Amino acid sequence: MKRIGAHVSTAGGVENAPLNANKIGARAFALFTKNQRRWKARPLSDSSIRLFRKNCQNAGYQPGHILAHDSYLINLGHPEEAGLAKSRAAFLDECRRCEQLGLTSLNFHPGSHLKKISVDRCIERIAESINIALDRTRSVTAVIENTAGQGSNVGYRFEHLAAIIDKVEDKHRVGVCLDTCHTFTAGYDIKTEKTYQETMAAFDAVVGSEYLKGMHLNDSKKDHASRVDRHESIGEGAIGPDAFRYIMADPRLDELPLILETPDDTRWAEEIEMLYGFI
Repeated sequence: MKRIGAHVSTAGGVENAPLNANKIGARAFALFTKNQRRWKARPLSDSSIRLFRKNCQNAGYQPGHILAHDSYLINLGHPEEAGLAKSRAAFLDECRRCEQLGLTSLNFHPGSHLKKISVDRCIERIAESINIALDRTRSVTAVIENTAGQGSNVGYRFEHLAAIIDKVEDKHRVGVCLDTCHTFTAGYDIKTEKTYQETMAAFDAVVGSEYLKGMHLNDSKKDHASRVDRHESIGEGAIGPDAFRYIMADPRLDELPLILETPDDTRWAEEIEMLYGFI
């Protein structure tokens, strides 16, 4: 079964995320467990934790169908020690919040070298950061999101993802979330059936399909290989609708969370229905 959802609001408390997902017909969802634009947040209350778990159970959302996302401020490959320490502490807190909520996956952007260290050193720091967090937690999986390669971000080549995973000590607790917009603008074509299959084969050969833990479904405002991250509604951008038909027909993606991050949240229910119609 395909598990299509969206990155839903947690306004009023994390316990509202599964309710908001259910309203739009989602069979999976993503959420922030804290304000994504602040370093610190109040601890989750016992009431919020209890209600989140209850609401997920009532709506039929299993932990494997939910992708938590960390703060946009975190840079696990930060070139400066102060920034790196701050990011590592915040990431560990995010991992622990996931475990409190019973979630098994924390999706994150790998990091940026800020043009101050090499790509290889940045990748080493990212892997070190993941190892520190996994060593201090028990069950959460670190899910690396591929990037578009905008600015000084790493993670836009499958080789970057493979290099990070290679340096992670617990291979059972690391994975990848492929964003369709990022994949396309990073230079991997998915517009035709041939190029989609070639891209997925390249991912399997370089990273390994066993590490794929979810996808973000976004069309792109920018062209192939532009290395610019600008999401568009499904079928209305440079990728077009056919790629999403191939995704819906791909059995390798069954039971993985397939999460919309398209710009108009008022259309998510419509887009979810459209995607299921592609099956």
